Amino acid sequence: MELEVGDVVLCTVDRIEKTIVFVKIENLGKPTDGSIIMSEIAPGRIRNIRDYVVPKKKIVCKILRISGDRIDLSLRRVTQKEKKEVMERDKQERSYISILKSVIGDKVKDIVKQIREKETIYDFFEEIKKDSKKIEKLISKKDAEKVLTILKSQKKKKSIIKKYFTLKTTEPNGLVLIKKLLGNIKDAEINYISAGKYSIKTESEEIKKADQKLQDILEKLSKESKKNNMLFSLK
Repeated sequence: MELEVGDVVLCTVDRIEKTIVFVKIENLGKPTDGSIIMSEIAPGRIRNIRDYVVPKKKIVCKILRISGDRIDLSLRRVTQKEKKEVMERDKQERSYISILKSVIGDKVKDIVKQIREKETIYDFFEEIKKDSKKIEKLISKKDAEKVLTILKSQKKKKSIIKKYFTLKTTEPNGLVLIKKLLGNIKDAEINYISAGKYSIKTESEEIKKADQKLQDILEKLSKESKKNNMLFSLK
């Protein structure tokens, strides 16, 4: 898998030289050098660069430019959603490697290297849940069955996306209208906070699905509130 401009990648801070941060991009397990200039660390004036990055710390960056062996990155352009998604994938990858190691022992390094030559550990394990023959090409059928048994026994942690919004109306029966509108939302949990302020959250085994579900609900909520002369705003 080749890196492309716009990719969001996990990096480890290697060193800081004056106003430039040098990192190792964890691309399929083969560290690749990248750099971040001061203006791409954080918005506004930076008094101490070490308030944002320190050597050996993992950070999530976005690729701005690729010129030969030079890769320019940005830390400030990464959204919280992107950061969370990348960190969760990394955590899950380490869990997958741990499972593999518990079955095949020291052979794990060679197998992981073979997998990463073609794809990420995360994508590989997500696929073998559907097609076990893929892992049988790398390890014995007996060991493959053990790995799959462990994967099936795992209860995947659900990702939760939560946002806040306000919903108000000046209609005489406003309270009834609001209750009716919010009562029609079935795929999310909505809680009243105070004076027209609410929280809404969705969950799914995949963060992208949870986020998309919430976006669809909020879009529907916005349209329906306009039809009923309500004031809707997302925080």
